[in-house]
Amino acid sequence: MTKQAKAEKLQETRYCNHLIWTMLEKWKQWERTIKRDAHALYLAARDPRVPWYAKALAIAVAGYALSPIDLIPDFVPVLGYVDDLIIVPLGIALVIRLIPPEIMAQQRPISRAAGIAVMAVWILAIGLTGWLAMRYLW
Repeated sequence: MTKQAKAEKLQETRYCNHLIWTMLEKWKQWERTIKRDAHALYLAARDPRVPWYAKALAIAVAGYALSPIDLIPDFVPVLGYVDDLIIVPLGIALVIRLIPPEIMAQQRPISRAAGIAVMAVWILAIGLTGWLAMRYLW
């Protein structure tokens, strides 16, 4: 392999690594956006400070996203998924804009029951591991 071929191969590898890194960063950003949007819908459904119309729209968007009935049936090639790709994100974006900024700025909700459940699972897992280790090692 010539020096020029090695340089070209190295440049291709760097370019591929750059593309992979860029794609991973976009996925991370998309994940953060999804978490924020899910939190917005949660707030719209639960928080009494959110206006009723934001709650109603949040329920409508969630219902449409989960409903098997679409404006354009999914079995129609390409167009069947376009309505899901446009209506649901636009609805979520509208819900986010309808929620007051001070509510959106809050941290995600803390559930004591969920925290207790997670702690109980960890305690049980540690206890079971210790019991199994003592049983089989001694």
